[in-house]
Amino acid sequence: MLTFNIRGENIEVTPAIREYAENKVRKLEKYFNEEIDATAHINLKVYQDRSSKVEVTIPMKKLMLRAEDRNDDMYVAIDQVVAKLERQIRKHKTKVNRKFREREGVGTYFAQIQLEPERVADDAEESLEIVRTKQFDLKPMDHEEAILQMNLLGHDFYIFTDAETNETNIVYKRKDGKYGLIETN
Repeated sequence: MLTFNIRGENIEVTPAIREYAENKVRKLEKYFNEEIDATAHINLKVYQDRSSKVEVTIPMKKLMLRAEDRNDDMYVAIDQVVAKLERQIRKHKTKVNRKFREREGVGTYFAQIQLEPERVADDAEESLEIVRTKQFDLKPMDHEEAILQMNLLGHDFYIFTDAETNETNIVYKRKDGKYGLIETN
């Protein structure tokens, strides 16, 4: 069902690491129907401070599962990434069961397994309820001014109207401290 594409950056992927990662990620198969044929892309990275980063991406036709985690221990990072992916799957499964039961689509991916009672309670707590709404006018500016405004406000992202294109764009601060720009069409 799942095939694996494992690659390492600044680390040799030993048979032990490969087997551990495959066995852990393969446990996610129980959440899916038999028809799923996907490739799990696992990226293992070691930084100069010896900390590890594990990224797992599982692209499917109508669903993309992705998680990453940093830890000093590569094996712990793998465990934490799999736990994050399980939470994503449970959240999607709960949403699908609640809203899209009759429709064909994302819901067809998930196997009809029974979740443990404490996990169902966790899913209920992670509702998609909006608890606050803000309204504001978008000021035309360039992306450099938007980054300055974002930093002045102490936020991780800032929405603005691009002065040249008049389109709504978003600048955001990346985990590496650099900035990203999302352009809309």
